[in-house]
Amino acid sequence: QVQLAESGGGSVEAGGSLRLSCAVSEHTGSNICLAWFRQAPGKEREGVAGIYTNTGTTYFADSVKGRFTISQDAAKSTLYLQMNNLKPEDTATYYCATDIGPRNGDRVDTDWALCADFLRWGQGTQVTVSP
Repeated sequence: QVQLAESGGGSVEAGGSLRLSCAVSEHTGSNICLAWFRQAPGKEREGVAGIYTNTGTTYFADSVKGRFTISQDAAKSTLYLQMNNLKPEDTATYYCATDIGPRNGDRVDTDWALCADFLRWGQGTQVTVSP
């Protein structure tokens, strides 16, 4: 079963940048989705960026378009989220996720055509952006 482990969170001032990494323990094939979600206190978990690994099709939440980039390394063993021009409203716990089971948490749906739902999660990494 796939294991996901995030790293790279931290505290930055508004306008700064961070790069999150997610180690993917095994590559289960090319027809999978990987994504970054975030959850702020008192709010629902939301999809930030996703990628369909077969075609490289990417998806972004409107709130991060033009600021965040999602990518994988050549071996497809690490998923990245490059976050630029960070804003205080980006403050949240960020989770790496996949649509490949078994499920280890809530199932969360998106409106991304090729990556409709996610059910396996990493442990999360905190991102805090100060004004």
